[in-house]
Amino acid sequence: MAHQNNARQRQARRLHRYLVPIAAAPLLLTAASGSLYSLLLEMNIDAFWLLRIHTGDFGPLNLQPVYPMLLGALTIVVTGSGLMMLLRPAR
Repeated sequence: MAHQNNARQRQARRLHRYLVPIAAAPLLLTAASGSLYSLLLEMNIDAFWLLRIHTGDFGPLNLQPVYPMLLGALTIVVTGSGLMMLLRPAR
């Protein structure tokens, strides 16, 4: 039974390690583009293309209608999987 638990824990950690970079990339891109846009706007430089990236419009791939929900879902999945591994009692 303990062997099966350890295997399940390793599998959960492996899945979490795979999901974190996938979820972190759009979150970091959104934070960086929004911050950079605000900074450039303070210097009277209009970089509207950064605002488009910030809202999920990546040129031919326009995710604006679903981008906020996608970011939220990715955040919840990664946070939830991390908490489950952290709070799972040792057996």
